[in-house]
Formats: sequence, C-alpha cells, structure tokens
Amino acid sequence: MSVAATSPVLVASDLDRTLIYSAGALRLPMPDAEAPRLLCVEIYQGSPLSYLTETAAGLLDALARSTVFVPTTTRTREQYGRIRLPGPAPRFAICANGGHLLVDGMPDPGWQAVVERRIAGECASLAEVRAHLLAAADPAWLLKERVAEDLFAYLVVDRALLPPDWVKELAEWAEPRGWTVSLQGRKIYAVPRPLTKSAAMREVARRTDAGLTLAAGDSLLDADLLLAADRGWRPGHGELADVGWNAAHVQALARTGVLAGEEILRGLTRSAAAHGAHAARPLA
Repeated sequence: MSVAATSPVLVASDLDRTLIYSAGALRLPMPDAEAPRLLCVEIYQGSPLSYLTETAAGLLDALARSTVFVPTTTRTREQYGRIRLPGPAPRFAICANGGHLLVDGMPDPGWQAVVERRIAGECASLAEVRAHLLAAADPAWLLKERVAEDLFAYLVVDRALLPPDWVKELAEWAEPRGWTVSLQGRKIYAVPRPLTKSAAMREVARRTDAGLTLAAGDSLLDADLLLAADRGWRPGHGELADVGWNAAHVQALARTGVLAGEEILRGLTRSAAAHGAHAARPLA
C-alpha cells in the first residue's frame, strides 16, 4: 500500500487590512490593559506603520513554512519592500495588483511582458485615463494623484466632500475603455481590467503545481482573487463587507480589525492542514 504525494497548498493573501493593520485600523474592542501584544512589521519614514498581533505572527510563520505563501497586494514593489513579515522570505510575491510577480525578491520579466501585452491590446492608455481623472476631479476634494508602477492610477480624496455619484460616473466612463474603478477608503483606483491578482495567483499555482489554492482579502480589488481560489476568507470590515459581497466558498467573518487577521490565519492553517492530511492518506 503506497502513500499519495502531498501537492503544495498555495496561500495568496492580501496584506493591508487583511493580515497587517495600521494603528488606525486595529479596532481593538477590549480595554487597553487587555489588548493583545502587537508586532510591528513596517516602518515608514522612521516611524512604525503596520502591525499584526504576536499570535498572528506565530500563525503566519508556521503557515509560511508549510505552504507556498504568496503576499498579494496592490502596493508597488517599493511599498511592499518596507514590510518585514514573520517567517521565511516568500519565494513569490504579487505586487501592483498583479502587475509584477516577484520571484525570490526579483521581478519576473516574462510575467511583466504578458501583463503589458494584455493591457496594450485591451485597454485605453494610462495617459488617457490619467488625463480624464485630473480633468474630472475637483481640487476641493482631491488631495493627491498618483501613478503606480506605470500601470494604474489612483486619487487620494476627502471622502466627506466627494460627490456621491462621482465614482459611479467615472466607472461608467472607464468601463468601455477596459478599465475598472473602485473606491477604497480615501483612495479611488483606476485599474486596467487585465491587471488582476487572480491572474498572477494562477501563474504561481501553475509554476508550483499547487493542489489547493486559498485566498484572503478585504477590498473590491480582492474579489477576483477570492473567486479564483478554492477557498477564501474576508474580514467583517472593508469594501467587500460594506457592500455585502460574498460567494459560496468564501467565509465572511464577523470579526473586524487586527483580530480578524488572526481568525483568517487560523482558517488558512486549518484548511492547509486538512488538505495535507487528506493527500497523505494511504492509497488502496
């Protein structure tokens, strides 16, 4: 009687407000004296910026040693480079919403070429979209305008002054031009439709011959990632929770804030362990 080989489990998780949290996003519900200890995982301009709980850090360390753990973020490569997650350095990381696939910390030129060809063939130019954003935005509520990795654009806005229909009107303009629009906190993203976390996750799954894909995320830009995975988790906060987004294979947690990160990591760990136990059963 032989034993089945265990195929790798791929875990593709968003970072900000899914696994790691700024001080303003912690949402700790208990008195300060009862709050969990936190581990800082990001320094920005000499000050601590992002955290997870020490319990979550231990869970992530163990998970990264037993699976193909892939940080999956809309952050640029430079912004991602500030983060120091517990556990071994990930072999793969997805940045710029799927625009860059890092392999051992270095951009994969083959993947970048695939992405650029798809965008060029299916979408209006970044220059056109950026020009429209700047022309349509009102300086009364526009705080900043940024381009990320020469791939997509976003605005930082004053939500209190943003007209209620402005994002919808922008999305209607962008859709026939092959771009998607989402509002996340104070940021309005305009992203080429082919630029997705799910496409990059599928590429990593192909390269690693993953037998199970797990994903987690909180924002509208994570929806395609969650749909593409075999199982997914989303916290009780974020844009997906705000609009009541769900899918049959995605667990919608009630918990919010940094403690939701712990709960997500527990769910990922349980599913990865169950897959390993099933794959290791003796063959008849």
